Amino acid sequence: MNDHTPDASAAPVPDDLPFEQAMEQLEEIVRRLERGDVPLDESVAIYERGEALKRHCETLLKRAEARIQKIAIGPDGRAAGAAPLDVE
Repeated sequence: MNDHTPDASAAPVPDDLPFEQAMEQLEEIVRRLERGDVPLDESVAIYERGEALKRHCETLLKRAEARIQKIAIGPDGRAAGAAPLDVE
C-alpha cells in the first residue's frame, strides 16, 4: 500500500484479505489520521478505506465466532459433545 496515493486508499477491500493484514492497514490509517498532516481529500479517502477495512474485520470476526464451539460437559464431568457458542 502506497501511503501517499489516494487511489490505493480508495481501492475496495478484497474478500480474501486476511484479518491480520486488514488490521495492519487499518492501524496505519489511524496513525496517519492522528498525525494530522494528510491533506483533506486524502484524509477523506483513507477514512473511507478505514471504514471498509473495519467492516471487513468485523465480518471476519463474526465468521470466526460462528465456527467456535463450546464443549458441553456431561454429568460425569467429561466432554459430552459440542454446541454452537452463544456469543450474545
